[in-house]
Amino acid sequence: MKLIAAQILPVPGEYEKNIAKHIDAIHLAARQGADLVLFPELSLTGYEPRLVEGLAVHPSDSRFDEFQRLSDRYGMLIAVGAPTKGSKGTEISMISFQPGLERMSYSKQHLHSDELPFFTAGTRRLVLSQAGYVLAPAICYESLQPSHAEEAAESGAQVYLASVAKSERGTASANSHYPMIAKKHSMTVVMANCVGAADDFVAAGCSSIWNSHGEIVCSADAVNEALVAYDIQTGEASIFSLV
Repeated sequence: MKLIAAQILPVPGEYEKNIAKHIDAIHLAARQGADLVLFPELSLTGYEPRLVEGLAVHPSDSRFDEFQRLSDRYGMLIAVGAPTKGSKGTEISMISFQPGLERMSYSKQHLHSDELPFFTAGTRRLVLSQAGYVLAPAICYESLQPSHAEEAAESGAQVYLASVAKSERGTASANSHYPMIAKKHSMTVVMANCVGAADDFVAAGCSSIWNSHGEIVCSADAVNEALVAYDIQTGEASIFSLV
């Protein structure tokens, strides 16, 4: 199974421009033989909590239909980030598209205190199956909570999908935490981070993949858009520029 973390620079609040950016990344990922491409937290709008009231959508939004067509065409799991309309407010969600299947949405269950004025927490666990592997979604802050990874492991997950929007400080925390949970639970960990200005911080990229022994196998830099790729079977790892 070939995993790809897509490190992009989202355009704040601009669905159409970000969808186009995602599509370009998906085509490139397909040329590399990807079975999965994971995008950062709120990748379709940028991490902009103060803008989400006017940006929240339903996961069935027709603007996302092209992702399903590409998933069907390439046999690929595509996981994107968007603010969605929940029963109690706006949620931070990962919307997943798989070949021939109904799209699925997972909402962040553990919110950071800074997010509480803008978002409500999701309540439903989710695991996905792709290319014979079980994958568990995790969105930024919650992916640093040991209990979340434990629940994923209990669900049979072999791959932990960390979709994040992290500053330099946040990526430092990730670089110490993810190897530990990868080794403890024998899970490959994929972290897709964004780059550039986000809310009141600068996203620090460094999207990375750790194998199930806790070893980092590939990592992007802190500023450039790129695809970080890892083949679980062969151990091959590589980086592809999105410019």
